[in-house]
Amino acid sequence: MQSNKMKKKPMILAFALGTCLGIQVSAQNPNIAKQVHHDRIFLQDYSIKNVGSLSTANQFSLASDRNGVVQILEGNQLLRPYGGQFQVNGKLVADRSYLPMKDKKVLAIDRYQDHLVYIDGEAVFSNAWAGVVFLKHTLSNPTAFAGGDDFTFLAAAKNKLQLLKKGKAPYAFSLPAGVNILDVVFDAAQNQFWILGEKELFSFSPKSRTLTKAVTADQLTAVAIHAAKNQLVIGTKNGFFTYDLKTKKQSEVNQKLPWTEITTIQSDAQDIWFGTTMGAFKMDAAGEFSYYFGERWLPGDQVKDLIVQGNQTHILTENGLGTIVFEEMTLARKAEILEKQMRERHLRHGFNSSLNLLEAGNLASGQLDDSDNDGLWTTMYLAGEAFRYAVTKSPEALQNCRESLEAMERLYTVNDVEGFPSRSFERSGYIEQLSDPERWQHASDPEWDWKSTTSSDEVIGHIFVFGVMAEIVDDPWIKAKSIELLDAVMTHIVKNDLYLIDFDGKPTLWGKWNPDYVNSFPTSVGDRKLNSSNITAMLQTAYHFTGKEMFKEKAFELMDKYGYLDNMMRPMEGIGRSGDDGDDWAKMLSDGWNHSDDEMYYVGYWGLYRYAFDKDLQAKYKESIVDHWEAERPEKEGLWNIMTALVQPENFDLEESIWFLERHPIDLIGWTVKNSHRKDIELLDANFRGQLTKEVLSPSEIKIARHNANRFSLDGGSGGKTEYSPGDIWLLPYWMGRYLEVIK
Repeated sequence: MQSNKMKKKPMILAFALGTCLGIQVSAQNPNIAKQVHHDRIFLQDYSIKNVGSLSTANQFSLASDRNGVVQILEGNQLLRPYGGQFQVNGKLVADRSYLPMKDKKVLAIDRYQDHLVYIDGEAVFSNAWAGVVFLKHTLSNPTAFAGGDDFTFLAAAKNKLQLLKKGKAPYAFSLPAGVNILDVVFDAAQNQFWILGEKELFSFSPKSRTLTKAVTADQLTAVAIHAAKNQLVIGTKNGFFTYDLKTKKQSEVNQKLPWTEITTIQSDAQDIWFGTTMGAFKMDAAGEFSYYFGERWLPGDQVKDLIVQGNQTHILTENGLGTIVFEEMTLARKAEILEKQMRERHLRHGFNSSLNLLEAGNLASGQLDDSDNDGLWTTMYLAGEAFRYAVTKSPEALQNCRESLEAMERLYTVNDVEGFPSRSFERSGYIEQLSDPERWQHASDPEWDWKSTTSSDEVIGHIFVFGVMAEIVDDPWIKAKSIELLDAVMTHIVKNDLYLIDFDGKPTLWGKWNPDYVNSFPTSVGDRKLNSSNITAMLQTAYHFTGKEMFKEKAFELMDKYGYLDNMMRPMEGIGRSGDDGDDWAKMLSDGWNHSDDEMYYVGYWGLYRYAFDKDLQAKYKESIVDHWEAERPEKEGLWNIMTALVQPENFDLEESIWFLERHPIDLIGWTVKNSHRKDIELLDANFRGQLTKEVLSPSEIKIARHNANRFSLDGGSGGKTEYSPGDIWLLPYWMGRYLEVIK
């Protein structure tokens, strides 16, 4: 992020085992009832990928057995996944488990009674049951088969079929000429096979040996038994429909799907999985979709086959096998996993940093990246660790606070400008290899360089975390150092007429809170409201912890004389484009909703509300904060909702907050995602806020993004070339929720 004003132009559903939301009395204020979430078990999804291009255009089969063995048939070769782990790709290798199998020309594989079964040009056979299953057929190049009751199998080749049973001669029959059989499935409840062609679906009773045409439709591709509803689910090249096995009635074709070109279907209890030419999706009993598309989940786009096995769904694509794992987890356990990621891969000199990947998805190729906002991202992680320590008294969390606070302190001491925070610092000699080399300056210490032009989003983040740590971290050095740095930067700002003055003696581009600047904007331009809110929060925080009257006096001067309180109290619905009464700068700043501004508002709300000069002001601040929250609610942004619990714990969209935390991926690699092609989303007309759809998509389906991004963005990502830090993205909202006692 270049600055707080840079403009960007144009899963499985984790679920709870029971409800855990309730209303409780606040321990901090017994007069206030609050919403509380008690941690619960949910299913966290993540992917294990085993890559390998499949060379043939068809003849794919995928099956697994009760032991978790997964086999893939490509052409006549049996493959199996090997070596894949979470965030570490494995590969597809030849399966040499049974030596005689290498000489078998296997044509299809399937699962029967939890074991692997094969068909070749001679028989249906298996290596299970001590190898006694060997049922000969006389079909030419069979392509599909299924097992029924008591080791009865139905095998198919083009339009020819044979019913096979041990000790009996094959029963042969045919479908009408021209029918090409795509698949065969068995319905145990009705004791009948279903035979799918490209335009027709037939039932066959093995008992009466009766063949019946049940469905005629165009472009059929897949069929599955959905026992929970006693129906067939039938896929086409443009949607799916159902067929009720009792009433024999066929539904309308459902085309309001993530993608409509269906290649395969599998039923799993109440859920139905669909493979398509653009990823896979699951439909639950309520008709809600979870979409798995892109390299976060799958090595390829075109789903050839899929199977559901326990807590895993194996999805075969043209570029290998993606296994979606659903692991029972709690938020507390998820926090441990993401804390480990943070500490192992995202610390640079104590800063909370992204990891740039020289090879897409390869964490071993990672290089820690400097950022314009090293200070801001670090303050957000540091605040989360402060909340963690306040809740748990963890020595590890306390040490993490010390180390990152040392990095924050050095932002002030590495340069020679008193009270001025650098954006970042790095060892000398690397300026040309760092981002924005023109912003870097040489420090007095020849071993180091520092980054100038610090912006307002950096400063408000500093004030936020200095206040948090000074208040809640019971450690003398941390408290003293936080107050010292808070005093230094705010003294610099007040003494410089509410400007942040850089090494060149000039204000930085964004470090401006002076009334001449703030009130130069039309009231519709968000910067007028934002800067008023931020500087008031900053001055209140400084006064609260230092007791210096100049901070309080300046704040009331701004509110009473220059209308900063009025600026703050203007409703969010009035924020929009500047119109003809604004200059070019105002027009640029107001060409659309700036989500970095939301981040600045919210980190400022801690000091604005918590350290308010009096109760009357606090009530006004609450009104302004809740008004902002109402505008943000459609995004279901976990951090904004939980921060709103600071002022309104009885009503802050707790359920949506937990939705954000539970459904957020634990794979934070910036894989490219695409959703704009989906048929199940309702697009909105272009609007100022950039809300593209009526409902925001799950965090598991959109790009990995920090809290300053538009959560309605449908497409994006870095092509797998970045791993983002969970420190600010996930750990901050979780631990703030724990500290505010809305998550227990």
